[in-house]
Parts: sequence; C-alpha cells; structure tokens
Amino acid sequence: MSEKLKVLFLCTGNACRSQISEGWARALKSDVLEAWSAGVAPHGVDPRAVRVMAEAGVDLAGHHSKHVDELLAIPFDYVVTVCDAAAESCPIFPGPARRVHRGFQDPPRLARDAATEEEALGHYRRVRDEIRAYIETLPESLGQS
Repeated sequence: MSEKLKVLFLCTGNACRSQISEGWARALKSDVLEAWSAGVAPHGVDPRAVRVMAEAGVDLAGHHSKHVDELLAIPFDYVVTVCDAAAESCPIFPGPARRVHRGFQDPPRLARDAATEEEALGHYRRVRDEIRAYIETLPESLGQS
C-alpha cells in the first residue's frame, strides 16, 4: 500500500465503541490505517472503556470526545459506524469516504442493570474483544486487497 487508509469510527457519543475502535486500530493496524473517532452527539470518554482497554494494553487516557463536524475536512477513505443510531444519522462526507456499518452492542446500556462493577465490566470486556476481532480483519473487510 502506498498510503494508509484514513478511517473514521463513528458512534453517537464518541464515548465507548468508537473510542475502543480507534484505540484498537491505532494499536493493531497503524501500519496500514490512520484512525480517528468521533460522535454525532459527543459526551465524554467512558471511564470503563478506558479501564478495559488499559487491561488489554491500549491507553485511551489521552483521548477526548469529538464531534464529527470537527473532522469533516479530513479526506476519509472510510467512515465506519459502530452503532445503529450513528448509522442512521451519519452526515454526508465530502470526497471519497465510503460508509460501512458494523454495529456493536452498547456496553453502558448493557451495564445499567449489572449487580456488581465486575459484572458491568464484563459487558465492556466482551464488546472490547468483539471490536478487536473486527479491527483485526481490516483493511481487507473494507473491500481492500
């Protein structure tokens, strides 16, 4: 590949799933991808997402939630929506950006009824690992060879 693919991971709040996606992409695929994340209604990075990624050796502590409008000038090759709500409200990007949807369950929503913190973190860990498995398939699963 001559240039890295520019990929934006988008979800509603840019708090959990898109942050985890960006973190994994930077950690596992920085040789072929330039990764960013944003939200359509950002509301801060989820501390539990930071915690479970740290357990896996990926530091999200310096990340912050960004509104997708902050990144519209970047010529993304792909915009990957990682939640259904973001897929429905994803803005139109100028240039060649191709939209791909790969939804994941929402760990904060899953953790709401958890009886213990450990049970809540279990939801985050499962989704973290599902996102990692997806990121490991990139860029091939985006249609690139």
